[in-house]
Amino acid sequence: MNLVERVKGIILTPKTEWPIIAGEPGDVGTLFGGYVAILAAIPAVCGFIGAVLGGAPVVAALIGAVIKYLLTFVAIYVIAWIIDMLAPTFSSSKNFGSALKLTVYSYTPSWLCGIFLLIPGLRFLTILGLYGLYLLWLGLPPLMKTTPDKTIGYTIAIIVCALIIAILIGLLVGGLIGIRGFM
Repeated sequence: MNLVERVKGIILTPKTEWPIIAGEPGDVGTLFGGYVAILAAIPAVCGFIGAVLGGAPVVAALIGAVIKYLLTFVAIYVIAWIIDMLAPTFSSSKNFGSALKLTVYSYTPSWLCGIFLLIPGLRFLTILGLYGLYLLWLGLPPLMKTTPDKTIGYTIAIIVCALIIAILIGLLVGGLIGIRGFM
């Protein structure tokens, strides 16, 4: 897998990229080592720089960036696990590898939009990362074998779970380093 080609494919042509992804292995090492490790660094590094430019103490911003980066891996794994566990509820196939691929590649826009964390005044543009919700919806049928009548409900359930996890991580990071709204 070429990182740049995969990012380009999932962002620009997701309808044709998801079936390709469905045929690939979904092992944790490959996805985390070759994709998440690189892309998740964008919001961590840019958030660190933006926090320092915004007046946060360097050490606190650095600790926050490292913690958030590491918790991204945990969040991706937990969300994939939830997607896999919810599969039977939505008449979908249980397959952790597919759930992991779905989670990882759906987060691509969010990680790319992390570039906007560099400049505190542009943070609002991270909302463009919500494109990942559309990617999630598109990816459910080819990866989890979800039928069209169950896709919306499954997507909403995943979003609610991911939102709860994101809030918990934000509270954890903010509580540990004492910076509200760090990333």
